[in-house]
Amino acid sequence: MLERCANAALFQIGWLACVLGGNSMWLLLALAVLVIHLCWISSWAAEGRLILSVVVVGTALDSILRGLGVFRFDDLSPLIPLWLMLLWALLATTLRHCLQWSARPWWLASALGALGGALSYYAGGRLAGVQFPYGELPTLIAIGLIWALVFPLLHTMARRLSQ
Repeated sequence: MLERCANAALFQIGWLACVLGGNSMWLLLALAVLVIHLCWISSWAAEGRLILSVVVVGTALDSILRGLGVFRFDDLSPLIPLWLMLLWALLATTLRHCLQWSARPWWLASALGALGGALSYYAGGRLAGVQFPYGELPTLIAIGLIWALVFPLLHTMARRLSQ
């Protein structure tokens, strides 16, 4: 139980560092959270493939959404900002720990993904100054629907990459 609570607290610290700090020195705090997780709660051997896989999937997904004009960031890169990539890595650390309870049944992961995904993007967008050119409500509904599919997929990845 302590490990799951620590994992949840570390994720929140990392999330805030990424969202509030953007591509600044605050990313070092988020990176430290990732290192603490890998040293204290898990290990690179146990979760490295999962973390890399989630970062690749998440970066691709959010980069496609950015390319479609769903998100607007201040930089001109076709990829998402580094802080958002690091958020995906931090999310991966929760799949086998504090959010493991949501893996099954699949509809639980789907419901949590829809609600949690939309709320996270809403809060993150507000705090990080991300713009939603298609409007906030339509964008958040679309994100919720996407995350209703993505979160069960991430849990499936976590399960398969542990075998």
